[in-house]
Amino acid sequence: MTDFHLAQINIAKAKAEMDSEIMTGFVQRLDEINQLADQFPGFIWRLQTKDGDSTGIRVFNDPNLIINMSVWKDLDSLKNYVYKSAHVELIRDRQAWFNKMLESQIALWWVPAGHIPSIEEGKHKLDQIEKSGSSEEVFTFARASYKTVSENEEIKS
Repeated sequence: MTDFHLAQINIAKAKAEMDSEIMTGFVQRLDEINQLADQFPGFIWRLQTKDGDSTGIRVFNDPNLIINMSVWKDLDSLKNYVYKSAHVELIRDRQAWFNKMLESQIALWWVPAGHIPSIEEGKHKLDQIEKSGSSEEVFTFARASYKTVSENEEIKS
């Protein structure tokens, strides 16, 4: 049986540039939170520059729209990191640093073990959520897919 891991992408619209006073509280916690993720049980990979920065990666026309992508062993590992670690403190304070978005902000999907999703793949998954909502192929925490993948099934990326 082929193993699968969980990929995720999330985006956020910062209220200002990362070096602004408004974003100071968020930026000051980035190293701590990224290091926590890197060492968290079930963590596999995260999108980052050579210097370990993910907020400096620009893939949208809006310079304040930041992207985060990662791969996890399973859904429970990601949920534990997001909601049961110090990471949840950033979620609670997000209104101080980020504007509310009308567009879909998160997408989760299964990838074959060892696959590192591209930014384009992640953007495509966000588009799928935006256009069609959650499905077996792409979903959110609220509508998580725990589908068991048999040897004969393929996961489309």
